Amino acid sequence: MPEFPRQSVPTLKARRLGIDTHHETVVFMRSDCHVCRAEGFSALNRIHLTSSEGSIIATLNVVHGDLLEAGEIGLSESSWQRLGVNVGDRIEVSHARPLDSFSFVRAKIFGGEFTADRLQEIMSDITAGRYSDVHLSSFVTACTSEHLNTGEIIALTDAMVKAGDRLGWDYPKVMDKHCVGGLPGNRTTPIVVAIVAAAGLVMPKTSSRAITSPAGTADTMEVLAPVDLTLNQMRKVVDQEGGCIVWGGAVSLSPADDILIRVERALELDSEAQLIASVLSKKIAAGSSHVLVDIPVGPTAKVRDHASAIRLSNSLNLVGEALGIKVQSMFTDGHQPIGYGIGPSLEARDVLNVLQNKASGSGMLRDRALDLAGAILEMAGQSTLGSGRNQAKMLLESGKAWQKFQAICEAQGGMREPVLAKYTHEVVSGAIGHVEHINNRYLSRLAKLAGAPADKAAGIEMHVRIGKRVEIGEPLFTIHAESPGELGYAMDFLAAHPGLMIVEEEQL
Repeated sequence: MPEFPRQSVPTLKARRLGIDTHHETVVFMRSDCHVCRAEGFSALNRIHLTSSEGSIIATLNVVHGDLLEAGEIGLSESSWQRLGVNVGDRIEVSHARPLDSFSFVRAKIFGGEFTADRLQEIMSDITAGRYSDVHLSSFVTACTSEHLNTGEIIALTDAMVKAGDRLGWDYPKVMDKHCVGGLPGNRTTPIVVAIVAAAGLVMPKTSSRAITSPAGTADTMEVLAPVDLTLNQMRKVVDQEGGCIVWGGAVSLSPADDILIRVERALELDSEAQLIASVLSKKIAAGSSHVLVDIPVGPTAKVRDHASAIRLSNSLNLVGEALGIKVQSMFTDGHQPIGYGIGPSLEARDVLNVLQNKASGSGMLRDRALDLAGAILEMAGQSTLGSGRNQAKMLLESGKAWQKFQAICEAQGGMREPVLAKYTHEVVSGAIGHVEHINNRYLSRLAKLAGAPADKAAGIEMHVRIGKRVEIGEPLFTIHAESPGELGYAMDFLAAHPGLMIVEEEQL
């Protein structure tokens, strides 16, 4: 049957509604709109919009009443920005083409298997904006638990790399590191990058924002310097200083990962398969040749036991080897926060204290960073086996790492100082005894309720470690918030979760 070309595409006048729908593109049409009726649109349909500057696929909301005039289409802020229109511009409106790749997601949910071609098509559609948040949530859920085998994880990682830009470097070895997360206050990356770059190695670090934690490395680094660099800006910083710490989402390296992370954050899901694909797709796209993965292990960390850590490490190694990158894992203590601060600004303050060799700096954070930096120096052959930590320590204590960090910040756009929150509440011990247990998940939740990471200064400041003896009334931690309302939310959560920190009372 022959296809007849459409003579014209209906248009509507653009109107900016100022509605923040975050990253999701949303549009609004009157229920009696002639285009809405003629095209058979209904609420939550995915529709294709084209302006003189570009095109998007958006989710339709239908409005009743006088919010819009006849002949107008209302745009959310994300839709307005992506279309690049002005008030009154004509926008062509049509049906979005069928989302064929979603049939592969449905098949997976019912027990099928992803092939490399199917995952490539899914990633292409995701990066093109064809998946709504509902579709994205279904895909993320289909990949949770142990639903993906090793072959599927390799194919997913490769598809995520191919869906974005990829950097190439004129250096024989390009070093990188990543922490799988689940441990608040473990902000070693800025310290490690400074040490490794000071040693003369190349470490172009692209980092994520928080998924389920109160701060990601990009959130913390953004307190100290700009992280939204372009690829050309990032390359210039690395060529000049040997390292950088930037947000991966700003440089379009594995862009599907950043879209999926946004949904994972909302669902509070971070499966092992997605974790591996997320980490390694970013590293491969960034041009890394050697990657050290920090895997904190603890009862309330993301990885709960040694057996799970070994399984994750083996999977990372297999996927890395299949895609041409050397991956090494380090198992670390995940029983309690590493730094004193939890939240972007508080963690940034910890980083500065360690780099400046201040006595007030966290000894645990310093030691963890030295262990990781030393392992990277050994991976690169910069240090002999067993001597990497001593070299890292020398670079830190001599001030060379601090000098390098300042130079990296300046090259990224200028260094700035961490800010402090307007509201604080000190939580004290109600007993005499020793701190026996700290629940990392509860602690992270408390920091998020206080406003982190959206409010940079919000979070938790720790005053004690596991094993420390405390008196009645001695400070355990301080909650930092930017508003009294968020401080109140955090306090309500604390009252309902007394197991956040357990003090074993002494028998008098």
